[in-house]
Amino acid sequence: MEGQAGAMKMTFCLILAGLLVGGDGICAEEAVKEVVLFDGKSLDDWEIVDIGASGYVELDEDLGEMLIRQGDSLSGAIYKKAKELPIERYEISLEAKRTAGVDFFCGLTFPVGNLETCATLVLGGWGGSVTGISSIDGDDASNNATGTYQRYEDDKWYAVRLRVTPENLSAWIDGKQVVDIDIAGRKVSLRAGPMESYVPLSLTTYNTAASIRKMVFKPLAKEK
Repeated sequence: MEGQAGAMKMTFCLILAGLLVGGDGICAEEAVKEVVLFDGKSLDDWEIVDIGASGYVELDEDLGEMLIRQGDSLSGAIYKKAKELPIERYEISLEAKRTAGVDFFCGLTFPVGNLETCATLVLGGWGGSVTGISSIDGDDASNNATGTYQRYEDDKWYAVRLRVTPENLSAWIDGKQVVDIDIAGRKVSLRAGPMESYVPLSLTTYNTAASIRKMVFKPLAKEK
């Protein structure tokens, strides 16, 4: 009986190991482990960038928020550990709100497959409503197929989710999909100019103040 029980236990362990380990030998739980990019407690992982007349970026420890103050142009900060992230397939989620100004309150610059190829998800650009990806085939969000007009209220939190794969870029605002574009064979790039100072992973505003919280990076499993 002891021998039979031992064999059954070994079989169970092998089955469990097979469930947990993927074909590449990595535990499935480890493969989808989330990384908290901003925890509301520190800005140690962020580099504040001033391109001239930028607003300052600070931490509100009581509220657990990153505050991007209004500047005369771009203001924001770069995540310093982007090189440590698996950037082929991933999602980034965060919450953002506009507290002053009339232009974009969330410019999420992100890498697409490598750290040299980046684009920006813009919320509320070009007067406060344009939402989309800059740039696709050299055209920014106001002039490409990702651009839509969304209404944003001041001092209201919006849940943002961005998904990046080699085939597609998608984004959701409060659960509503606002971007869905296949990128195979297309040129993905930054809008030329000051945004190039905020690569490869950053948060920015333009002549606008904003608050950011709950920013998380989640790797995605490769589709079969």
